[in-house]
Amino acid sequence: MDAADIESAAAPAQNLVFVDLETNGASPAQHRIIEVGLVRVENGVLVEQWSTLVNPESAIPPYIEAFTGISNEMVKDAPRFADIAADVFGKLSDAVFVAHNARFDHGFLHREFLRVNMSLSVPVLCTVKLSRRLFPQYVRHNLDAIIERHGINCSARHRALGDALVLHELWQQLEAQVEPQRLAAAVAQSMLGVANLPPQLPPELADELPENPGVYRFFGADDALLFVGRANALRARIIAQLGPQSASPRDRALRLEVRRVDWCETAGELGSLLREAQLIREGKPRYNRRRKDETGSVTLRPRADGSGRVDTSRLDDLEAHELEECFGIFRTEKDAVKALRELGRAHALCLKVLKVEEAEGSCLAFSMGKCRGACVGKEPLVLHDVRARMALSALKIKRWPFPARIALREHGRDSVDIHVLDRWAYLGTARSEQELAQIASRDPADGALAFDADVYKILVRYFSNHGKLDWQALREPTLLT
Repeated sequence: MDAADIESAAAPAQNLVFVDLETNGASPAQHRIIEVGLVRVENGVLVEQWSTLVNPESAIPPYIEAFTGISNEMVKDAPRFADIAADVFGKLSDAVFVAHNARFDHGFLHREFLRVNMSLSVPVLCTVKLSRRLFPQYVRHNLDAIIERHGINCSARHRALGDALVLHELWQQLEAQVEPQRLAAAVAQSMLGVANLPPQLPPELADELPENPGVYRFFGADDALLFVGRANALRARIIAQLGPQSASPRDRALRLEVRRVDWCETAGELGSLLREAQLIREGKPRYNRRRKDETGSVTLRPRADGSGRVDTSRLDDLEAHELEECFGIFRTEKDAVKALRELGRAHALCLKVLKVEEAEGSCLAFSMGKCRGACVGKEPLVLHDVRARMALSALKIKRWPFPARIALREHGRDSVDIHVLDRWAYLGTARSEQELAQIASRDPADGALAFDADVYKILVRYFSNHGKLDWQALREPTLLT
């Protein structure tokens, strides 16, 4: 569909079907529809409101029942999707498919139609994208925010027909209040495009990929982990990386080898960075850059015995309190020694005292007038030690700025993640009280809670860029209220 076709599809006279679904989970591949709601408009006139419960042929979890009010008992005698597929298909035909977070609804229907050997091919308009285009001054564009902002009455929130009617009223308001050319342009930019994914991947994948931030993984033959990545917009990133237009040799190889894609949505960038680091460390994907030293990073640690020596130590071997006396994080011991040598030369420190250089008598720099003589007793070792620590101060590993283990809330556009952190270690992310309790109860002696250089760098950068953090010490049992 070219730009002219899209603008034509967006015209007020075009047939529109406002769609909302309730489902028993978030994945079209694993979960099923439990209710369909449709509002059809032809040439600007409302011609039909239609809804039905659907037997998903699988259980409705308690949290879905609490959210929608739809129980297993209610759908027990409802038609299966296969029984209503032809009817739904007819109601959607010859119209623009309009939904809020349209990839979700379209993805579920696309998958359901494939199960009965039918193919859904209609232009798709996403009202989340449309709202962001028309009202960029607002942060939130979920349906609750839309209802409040536009003063829309919803008689049955989280029921399919009730939410579909909200979208119809939103469209009526936009037609009445937004200049037609501006509305048409925003609609054209909010239509879902066609993805050119590798042919060995399921065609419905493009509809299932979310627009939200998160982490994704590519798997190859025998489910071997190929790559872990992160993105602020998962769908755009994955499609771009696996698209035929990618110039990266790595991405071209991935396009040929990938057999499966999975992902985890996050509220924002911090969650995606932490989860990406965790998955790379645990899975060691073939196409991610590997650490030069798989045994762990090292740091510089001045001795406390008055010798003036600075040792290199593996971070994995140090306790949390010992890190506060360390300087710098380096991939290898060679990198740490090189950095210490450069600092020594820049600050006229004795490389022999630092144990960077082995020599009889004075160090080489002293003979050249570039060392103050700690190696021959001319400079007291205590003074040399003070100067060495001052030279290293810019590299000092920061103290953990909280009392102990904390829950750090990260607020996204439509969700909140609660990251559990403990002395520069990432324990996991929760979105429910049960998940939080499980993560927060991990034993501090757990080896997985060791200092992690990548997590440290992520958190230091995040803390420095966010002056006001929403955190709470993990002492109380309830943090999500």
